[in-house]
Amino acid sequence: MTTIEAAIAYVEKLFRNNSGGHDAAHTMRVYQNALRIAQSAPDCDREIVALAALLHDADDHKLFRTENNANARAFLNAHSVEKTERIIEAINAVSFSQNRGRRPETLEGQIVQDADRLDAIGAVGIARAFAFGGEHGRSLNDTIQHFHDKLLLLKNEMNTPAAQSLAEERHAYMLDFLTQFTKETESARREAFICPPDKNA
Repeated sequence: MTTIEAAIAYVEKLFRNNSGGHDAAHTMRVYQNALRIAQSAPDCDREIVALAALLHDADDHKLFRTENNANARAFLNAHSVEKTERIIEAINAVSFSQNRGRRPETLEGQIVQDADRLDAIGAVGIARAFAFGGEHGRSLNDTIQHFHDKLLLLKNEMNTPAAQSLAEERHAYMLDFLTQFTKETESARREAFICPPDKNA
């Protein structure tokens, strides 16, 4: 088994019971996004990109109470990966909340950050937002606010030209969704106001 294959098996086990949008399927999409972006960045180290993408959520503070990337380090040390610190650096550049306004210093970090952000927008991003919201007791309107607070900002925060191009269609899809959501919810409110329930019914 190669190190990449072992990493895939590791994250599948690590996220086996997650249903809030940070599952193994999310990790695999980020991995595939990262490889796709890396194709247009010949100067990047693809091993770092691949392993950082696969392990980017292994110590996510929303999911685990680890310190100093303990889960990722445990895997990398167990497989004698020589580029551990560079991989950890790329992983630590991914988080939106912890890296606002800061561009990753390495190309590998930029690619993995872009790959993760691509999975937060578009049709998959919409599905993940509501899955996470439901798991954490958010109302539909609270989740919609999350689009304005974060998701709609991501298109303009992509680092690489390849990710910027991929983000365009996904961003447009979210705008269409929000337009339809607003149309349906406002229509329901208007109809409730115009035709209130019959109290004597």
